Amino acid sequence: MMNRFYWYAVILLLMPLSAFVGNSDLYNVRLTTSNVNPDKIFLLIDKSDYRMYLYEDVTLRKIYKVVFGNKDQGDKEVEGDRKTPEGTFHIQSKRLDNRWSRFMLLDYPNEDSKRKFQQLQSDGSLSQSATIGGGIGIHGVEYGAGIRDNYVDSRENWTMGCVSMKNADVNELYEIIKVGTPVVIRR
Repeated sequence: MMNRFYWYAVILLLMPLSAFVGNSDLYNVRLTTSNVNPDKIFLLIDKSDYRMYLYEDVTLRKIYKVVFGNKDQGDKEVEGDRKTPEGTFHIQSKRLDNRWSRFMLLDYPNEDSKRKFQQLQSDGSLSQSATIGGGIGIHGVEYGAGIRDNYVDSRENWTMGCVSMKNADVNELYEIIKVGTPVVIRR
């Protein structure tokens, strides 16, 4: 079953998404467990267009606006660089969160992330004392710090490397995805 998700991810990486961006219905549709199958969901996050695409099997069901950490949209290299990691991840856990409304932890660093990090250390691009970091996830905006939904609308990157969404959107997503849901992050 997981192989199926990886093939979908490969297909999606090759498929242009620009045709979907103008479809406002996909921004406004309300998803619930009664109209989408959580077992068939996977997420594609495209850093270059600040969007998260929610697929049910091979059907694009919803588009969410998102923001990231650093304005430099390169792949995460080291703890503290505020970059959002690229690759294929899975939702590792979910929780309600006082700062960000909802938090869905990704399994970063995974084996591929560790391999890339170790390669950068081997090449001398990173010091041997550098650390890879962790705690990367998907969450809402931080109202307590004055960060509102307009940060997402205006593409203001503000996180430490996480993916941030409007609180209403992250609340909806939290209800329909399961631990184990595949998440592909690309640029």
